Amino acid sequence: MQEIKVSIKKWAKDDRPREKLLGKNPSTLSDSELLAILIGNGHREKNAVDLAKEVLRLGKNNLNELGKVTIQEMMRLKGIGKVKAITIVAALELGRRRQASLYLEKPIVKSSRDIANYLQALLRDLPHEVFAVAYLNQANRINHFEIVSKGGITGTVADPRVILKKAVLEDAVSIILCHNHPSGNLQPSKADQDLTRKLKDAAQLLDIDLFDHIIVSENGYFSFADADML
Repeated sequence: MQEIKVSIKKWAKDDRPREKLLGKNPSTLSDSELLAILIGNGHREKNAVDLAKEVLRLGKNNLNELGKVTIQEMMRLKGIGKVKAITIVAALELGRRRQASLYLEKPIVKSSRDIANYLQALLRDLPHEVFAVAYLNQANRINHFEIVSKGGITGTVADPRVILKKAVLEDAVSIILCHNHPSGNLQPSKADQDLTRKLKDAAQLLDIDLFDHIIVSENGYFSFADADML
């Protein structure tokens, strides 16, 4: 006979995740308690906290790993439907963006590191490859950042015409190219090098400088500029 879990509503008030969040600093709650608030309610065999612990195990009890778990994978758990899975993924994405935005508190880009940490935080968990561009003004401030193409696990295609047309529309003086390597390998491929050279030559015709091309993964980043490959 399966054990029926006691509903969180029957817990002591100070032990309920929502009440704890209201009465205390959010940092005092465990990861499972915070997830339980997002989940809302459990099912006959598991309350929301127990269900949250099961969700965490999908990510090996690591929030960074949980950020890589898809909606479909979460929905395989009993008690996690589409709405709950979407809610969890949305919360994790907000956390990722908050972390990434911390690296842009310095508005002026002076080196690859100024933007590489931001790009790594934003793109490292994606299961597919994307190509992004940061458009900078004369003061090296980022006017606009955009993912210009998305691909599969092994690659993506970036159209120089699309990138440079946007640069003109944004009045960009320089651009920073970026893409991620889901495999974790940070070394640029021959295709990466050819595209970089092609974009640099094309940008020069428009008096636009290619500031850098950065490759990111969960293992760190690679800068074409730092490696004297521009």
